[in-house]
Amino acid sequence: MIRILIVEDESTISNLIRMSLSKQGYHCTCAYDGAEACDLLENNHFDLILLDVMLPEIDGFTLIEYIRPMEIPVIFITAKSDVNDRVRGLRAGAEDYIVKPFEVVELLARIDVVLRRFKKTDEVLQIGGLSIDTCAMHVKREGREIHLTPKEYELLLLFAQNPGRALYRETIYEWVWGEEFQFGSKTVDLHVQRLRKKVGWEEQLQAVNKVGYRLEV
Repeated sequence: MIRILIVEDESTISNLIRMSLSKQGYHCTCAYDGAEACDLLENNHFDLILLDVMLPEIDGFTLIEYIRPMEIPVIFITAKSDVNDRVRGLRAGAEDYIVKPFEVVELLARIDVVLRRFKKTDEVLQIGGLSIDTCAMHVKREGREIHLTPKEYELLLLFAQNPGRALYRETIYEWVWGEEFQFGSKTVDLHVQRLRKKVGWEEQLQAVNKVGYRLEV
C-alpha cells in the first residue's frame, strides 16, 4: 500500500485530502507542523509527501532540505501562487506544485503522475472488466487489445483513476486537452460516446445531469 504523509497545518484541508486519498486506497498520515513531520519521517517510511509551504515550527522550504537526502518525492501544496515561490519550490527538489484552492481530481492525477515517475504505483490497473497497462499504454478486455486514440486513452485513465466521482465537463476537458473549456463545446460528449462503445462501458460510464460524467463500477 502506498503511504503518503500530508503536512498541512489547516486541519480542514488536511482532513479533506486524507479522506479523498483514503477512498483511493492510499494510507495517509497527517502532520500539522514541520517539527511533527520531522518526527514522523524519522520513524516511518513514506512513498510521497504532500507539503504545505507556510507551516508552524519549520516551514516547507526548510523542511524539503531535510527530506531531500531521503529521496522521497514531494508535491508542494500551498496558497502561494507567486511564480517566484513556485520556482523556488521546484528548484528545492519538489516534483510538482499545486496551488490552493484545487480540485481533488487534479490532486489525484498529479499524485498518480509522480508515483508512476518513481515507479511506486501499480503498472496494470484492473477496473470495469478492463486491464490498463499504464506503462505500455495498452488496454485489454478478456485478453483482447482495444485500440484507443491518445485522447481516448487519457480520458479512460482519468475515469479509471476516479471511480464513483462525478467529473465536470470543464475538469475533464482541461485535464485531457490541456486547454480552457469553451462553453457549448461537445468535444467531451463525443469522445465519451466513442469511449463507451470501444471499451464496453455503455452502462458504467454514466452522464450526470448538468455536471458531466461518472464511472460506476
